Amino acid sequence: MAKKAVASLQTGSNRLTKAIKMVKSPKTGAYTFVESIMDPTEVNNFLAKK
Repeated sequence: MAKKAVASLQTGSNRLTKAIKMVKSPKTGAYTFVESIMDPTEVNNFLAKK
């Protein structure tokens, strides 16, 4: 299960994207949020990973 919240960030000439996904902990069953700033072409791969 992934929460797709994507924001575009610009730093100089580089275009970056901040992606946030929700990950369920196998031990407690609680959900945590994992944030990452990356190139826009890598967002779908990041959200597809478990």
